Amino acid sequence: MENLEEIPVQPSENDSQEIKLEKPKKNSFLSRGCCESPKMYQKNNSVFQHRCSMFDSYDWLNSIPLPPGYLSINVVEVRFKSNRRDYFRTPPELELEIGDIVAVEASPGHDIGIVNMVGEMVRFQLKKKNLDSRPEDMKKIYRRARLTDIEKWISAVEMESSTMSKARVIAEQLGLLMKINDVEYQGDNTKAIFYYTAEDRVDFRELIKILAEEFKIRIEMRQIGTRQEASRLGGIGSCGRELCCATWMNDFKSVTTNAARVQQLSLNPQKLAGQCSKLKCCLNYEYETYVDAIKGFPNTDILLKTKQGEAAHQKTDIFQKLMWYFYVADPSNVVAIPVDKVIMIIEENQKGNLPERLEDFAHVTETKSEFDSNLGQDELTRFDHL
Repeated sequence: MENLEEIPVQPSENDSQEIKLEKPKKNSFLSRGCCESPKMYQKNNSVFQHRCSMFDSYDWLNSIPLPPGYLSINVVEVRFKSNRRDYFRTPPELELEIGDIVAVEASPGHDIGIVNMVGEMVRFQLKKKNLDSRPEDMKKIYRRARLTDIEKWISAVEMESSTMSKARVIAEQLGLLMKINDVEYQGDNTKAIFYYTAEDRVDFRELIKILAEEFKIRIEMRQIGTRQEASRLGGIGSCGRELCCATWMNDFKSVTTNAARVQQLSLNPQKLAGQCSKLKCCLNYEYETYVDAIKGFPNTDILLKTKQGEAAHQKTDIFQKLMWYFYVADPSNVVAIPVDKVIMIIEENQKGNLPERLEDFAHVTETKSEFDSNLGQDELTRFDHL
């Protein structure tokens, strides 16, 4: 659940302190899908690129013509910072394309975003997210961004990094047990959203007053979870790829240790936890496949009884359908047995029959090739005969 609170605070007239915010050297617009910063006196048609966008969307209906008499939807998807996207209705006289910088309705004032999706794909997205597709109930797009709009937008975006650093210092001075993760300025430079994480409820009323006096803007505090924090910040996972929550995953499902147990994974928190310190979301990807695969497996708590002694289960290879058992009296003697033969041994034990030994049912493995030490390959004289 997100905790949304907005408290408008008028800056003090007697406040003469000026905050000097340095412009960051990096491209601050990368989080908005822009490979480069917009230019005020040039066309910005190529600023927005799909390869620079988080949660990018591919319009697979773009090349399919609409049937005769079919009314197209006059709603577009607009991209803001990171994974925040929203849907707005367009006026009849305005024809928008992907990548257009537009001024949209906000509360209060207006915001600046980039058109991310148009056409019939928007209708499918609204249906997928269970949103009302009636345009009259949606916020509207005012216009394409003017020169003054882009100027304010650039100024606001370039202040986000330094504002977040300053806000963290203020929160620490107040002794608040919270972490400010991100700051998003509204396009008209009149409002800022501060995203934060906290273990417990935080009384940030004094923080809001100080931030409003420092930055001369309206303040909105929005609490997010640690998974949402990782999604906004991004990063590289242990698999070497970008985080799933920062590229394509829109909703978060609960992950339990049972998913690791079913997949025969070691319950090591350092290996199972992601950058958000929670269990990795990818543990759920193959969980249902493993659940279906182990339906025909016997209970691992059952001991196999032989004339040589009882054997207990050690581990299972689900997709090769092998189960490893060791003798209770000799734990070093481990035998890999196919599942169908394990079931047969259990059925024989229930009838009172004891097989001679488990090795008679063992899975036949391929013989390994002999080890070649390549003796002499590291000698300094090996190139003399060349």
